[in-house]
Amino acid sequence: MKNTTRIWRPVAALAIGGASLFGALAAHAAYNPPIHMTNGVEYMSGGISSDEAALMQSVAPRWPATFEFAIKDGTRADFAADVSVTVRDAAGRDVLAHVTAEGPFMVARLEPGRYEVQATLAGQTLKQAVEVRAGSPTRTLFLWPAGTDVSAHS
Repeated sequence: MKNTTRIWRPVAALAIGGASLFGALAAHAAYNPPIHMTNGVEYMSGGISSDEAALMQSVAPRWPATFEFAIKDGTRADFAADVSVTVRDAAGRDVLAHVTAEGPFMVARLEPGRYEVQATLAGQTLKQAVEVRAGSPTRTLFLWPAGTDVSAHS
């Protein structure tokens, strides 16, 4: 009987430890936004919760292009979400067309080159020229004016 107990204690400890680890990994995975692909370009957006925002900021240096979306609010800015994003290459071809950034951060695996990025929130479109260089991540902020009505549809 003692030998049976000796065998089951480590097995039980491993089972409990494994279940705890699996639970922790599952909880962490819940904060990872999905990676999408359009026209062969991977992109990911998110950052609504503080955990997701921290994740997006930590992965941004590993992606060639990062876009951040915010609305001016006095001396600070509030994050924007549900932004329609279109990225066109130097020849004017859509690389990403009307994809939705579900949170204030969007990262994209764009090839090196020049792009025009349009971001639309509440019917207001902001445009910026973006240059992506090999091995040098770029970050672009789209900042809408105070009073932008986010209850309107993009």
